Amino acid sequence: MARLEAICISEQKGTTKTAVPAASMRTGHGIEGDAHAGPWHRQVSLLAQESIERMRVLYSEIEDGAFAENLITSGIDWRKTVLGDRVRIGAEILLEVTQIGKECHQGCIIREKTGDCIMPREGIFCRVLQGGDLKPGAEVIRLAAAGGEA
Repeated sequence: MARLEAICISEQKGTTKTAVPAASMRTGHGIEGDAHAGPWHRQVSLLAQESIERMRVLYSEIEDGAFAENLITSGIDWRKTVLGDRVRIGAEILLEVTQIGKECHQGCIIREKTGDCIMPREGIFCRVLQGGDLKPGAEVIRLAAAGGEA
């Protein structure tokens, strides 16, 4: 079973995010209290724990939220995602994939230390179709754009 491993937020854009024990996600907005939430196409970002672990081999000081990711999951390879896929988290939350990857920000410490950053290739961005409460441990399901589990 794929699951939610961590929830990360930041109060300002352009900074790393900090893990929180729980959060509320609002429809059409994103995670309450996160600087990236709002009425646009990148309300929530997701990154796989497995991707982060590959980078920790190169730079062990990477903490949750270092890539400015909101949600860290395990058991799903986000590199196989396409635009329009949906993501179900727990019984309530439904996201729609609107962007795959984004350019690494200027002065990225991870790129400086390792020569690479995974967010441009492996991070996904979503808008919130249906909100709800988030807690680590929730089941995560990737649904194909045409419906059904991917």
